[in-house]
Amino acid sequence: MRDSPRDSLDPSRFPGSWRAFHYLRRSQQVAIVWQRLHIYTAAKETARLAQVWQQKRSIQRAAINAADKARQLRLAGQLAAVPGQVAARQPPRPFQTSVPQPSTDHLAGSNHPANMAAQSRPRYEYIDKFLNKPGPTTDPDFVTGAPTIASLEASKVLVIGAGGLGCEILKNLAMSGFRDIHVIDMDTIDVSNLNRQFLFRKDDVGRSKAEVAAATVMSRCKDVKITPFNGKIQDKDEDYYMQFKIIICGLDSIEARRWINATLVSMVHMENPESLKPLVDGGTEGFKGQARVILPTLTSCIECQLDMHAPRAAVPLCTLATIPRQPEHCIEWAKIIAWEEHRKDTVLDTDDPEHITWLYDKSLSRAKEFNIPGVTYQLTQGVVKNIIPAIASTNAIIAAACCNEAFKIATSCNPYLNNYMMYTGDDSIYTYTFEHEQKPDCPVCGNLAKTITVNPLHTLQQFIESLGERPEAQLKKPTLRTESTSLYFQSPPSLEEQTRPNLSKKLSELISDGEEIGVSDPAFTIDFKFKLIFQS
Repeated sequence: MRDSPRDSLDPSRFPGSWRAFHYLRRSQQVAIVWQRLHIYTAAKETARLAQVWQQKRSIQRAAINAADKARQLRLAGQLAAVPGQVAARQPPRPFQTSVPQPSTDHLAGSNHPANMAAQSRPRYEYIDKFLNKPGPTTDPDFVTGAPTIASLEASKVLVIGAGGLGCEILKNLAMSGFRDIHVIDMDTIDVSNLNRQFLFRKDDVGRSKAEVAAATVMSRCKDVKITPFNGKIQDKDEDYYMQFKIIICGLDSIEARRWINATLVSMVHMENPESLKPLVDGGTEGFKGQARVILPTLTSCIECQLDMHAPRAAVPLCTLATIPRQPEHCIEWAKIIAWEEHRKDTVLDTDDPEHITWLYDKSLSRAKEFNIPGVTYQLTQGVVKNIIPAIASTNAIIAAACCNEAFKIATSCNPYLNNYMMYTGDDSIYTYTFEHEQKPDCPVCGNLAKTITVNPLHTLQQFIESLGERPEAQLKKPTLRTESTSLYFQSPPSLEEQTRPNLSKKLSELISDGEEIGVSDPAFTIDFKFKLIFQS
């Protein structure tokens, strides 16, 4: 007979092993129950704590909202009683403006209405994150909050150029907290500008770039004042440039850069620190560009870096006159040869549409004669004015770098660039920053004559032509003289005629080896000094 289930589980039949098995099984069951009970209890407690936390959070938020609302109401009443606009009194720095700034000693404490107003600027929310607290690299003179914000708003900035780079710079400055901006540009809007100069529209063609750009930005940023000037930078004197705290260049001309650089250097007086005006310069060439910060007389200037901007290689006249191979050759022929033959009594004005049209027609007829395609009005304008094709993305990157440096200089929130940043985006995105050293023989900020090696058998005419081609000179209409005599004068006509015979003489007949000569050019406000060393 088989044992019943009850008999088979009789502990007496398994005096040792059954008790051990039973104890083990009961222990496992109890452990499982306790584990489940613990999980349930923990989950219930977690839910209870979360509910309590949410209730406390809601109470805190309600209290904060109520406090903010009460603070705003008090602020509205207190601001009405605060006369004038808050500005900053920061410790003097080499590039601090002479703009009168009222004291901010009464602004102590973050609860002052002006400080609280500075903390609640929706448009500049992200900008204020840099200004409301110091960082690991902020300037020792950096003052957080309202004083720095007010100083930024009071900083008067000049933007030179309202083209592809200038449009980006104006937009960035307006959105970075600058409120007093001046812009100067002599050019008018062309239809070819509309693909990248986004502040202009088709209806603006023919109007002043400076005026339209200023009006467009002010229509979007109501609290920003932009003062335009339609003209050349040479039309303004030192008093005009002395009023600005920072000058930003967005030019497409080396000559204009050299002029403003020489002007700012000549303005510096050691007894007046505020005469030093920081120059932030940006430039683009296709997918390449650079941004640099120049402190006149203290750091490397544009003239020190001139050899980095070599002039475009000249095309031999024989090629232009006999065997042109490219559309650019046809345009150069029209500019140099055809204009001289047909309109020599008229000075070529590259900004005159009638002159450009005449050159385009002549270029097109010559291109057809030699079966050369590609001559267009836009190409004619680019070759005649030496315009390099611009790319909108490059303009945006370089303009952002320039405005970033201007913002750091104006606020001292971070160290500014020292002193040259180059960018290239043709193959990949690459940037490199380095310090360009000041040259002691720089004709603008140095005090030594620049050494030039010359062939003593060359004529004075050949030497004058070489000054326009040398990367370190790039002088188009030089007048030369030594300490004792005048070598050649470009003007007036009487002096030009008197010194013209020297053009055919050899350099060895006019000067001695190692002698210094003075050179002036109507495009610049300074004189250049060169020390001529004869080739052996």
